[in-house]
Amino acid sequence: MAVRVCTIAIDKEVMISSERLKLMTKMASYEQGEGKKFMSIGSFFRSDYIGLQIIKAAISATVAFLVIVAMYVFYNFEDLMTDIYTMDLIAFGKNLLMYYAIFTVSYTVICYVVFSIQYHRAKRSLKKYYHRLKQLSAMYDIETK
Repeated sequence: MAVRVCTIAIDKEVMISSERLKLMTKMASYEQGEGKKFMSIGSFFRSDYIGLQIIKAAISATVAFLVIVAMYVFYNFEDLMTDIYTMDLIAFGKNLLMYYAIFTVSYTVICYVVFSIQYHRAKRSLKKYYHRLKQLSAMYDIETK
C-alpha cells in the first residue's frame, strides 16, 4: 500500500509539471507574438495612450490633406492659373479650411474608436496573461511544499 501512495505522488508531480510546462509554453508564445504589442499598450493609461494616438492621427491627417491639395493643384494647375484673377480667394480659402476640418475631425474620430477598441482588447488580453502568471506562481508554490 505504501508503494501505491508513492506512485500517486509521483503521478501528481508529473501532472503538475506537464500542466506547468503547457502554461509556460502558452505564455512564452504570447510574449513573443501579440503580447509584445499589448504589453507596450498596457504600460499607458487609457487617456494617455488614446491621446497620443489622436495627436499622431491629427498630424497624419494634416500631412495627407496637404498631399491631396498639392496633387489637386498640380493636376489642375493650368485651370487655376487662368482663373486665379477671377475667383474669390477668400471663399476658396474658407472652403479649403472647411474641407480640412471635416477631413481631420472625421479621421480622428475614426482613430479614436479604433484605438479605444485596441486598448480594451490589450487590457483584456493582459488580464488573462496576469491570471496565467498567478496560476504559474501557485504551481511553483505547490511544488516547493
